[in-house]
Amino acid sequence: QAQLVESGGGSVQPGGSLRLTCAASGNIPAIYAMGWYRQAPGKQRELVADSRSFGTTTVADSVKGRFTISRDSAKNTVFLHMNNLKPEDTAVYYCNIEGTFGSARGSYWGKGTLVTVSS
Repeated sequence: QAQLVESGGGSVQPGGSLRLTCAASGNIPAIYAMGWYRQAPGKQRELVADSRSFGTTTVADSVKGRFTISRDSAKNTVFLHMNNLKPEDTAVYYCNIEGTFGSARGSYWGKGTLVTVSS
C-alpha cells in the first residue's frame, strides 16, 4: 500500500508563490501518473495538473501560465510550483497517484494541504 505525504501549503498574499511537494512511498513497482487536485469550500474537487508517462502533462485552464508541475521520478515525488496566486486559488490541494501497488493497479490520495491566498 502506498503512502502520500504532501507539504508546502500555507498562507500567502495575492501575487505570492508557493511550492507543493508530494512524496510517495511503499511497495510501488510502477507509477503511471501523479497529479494535483484541489477542492474549495462548496465546490467539487477539480484537476489542477497532472504528469503522466513519457512527459505528458495536463494543466487546468484556470491556472495555466501560473502553475507548473514537475516530477522527480527517481524519488517518486511530484511538485506543484504556484506563482501569482489569487484568492480564488484558496483550497485544499490533494496529491493523487495512479500506479501498481504490490501486484495490483490502483489510485491513492494524500490527505491534502491547505493553501490560503488573502490580503
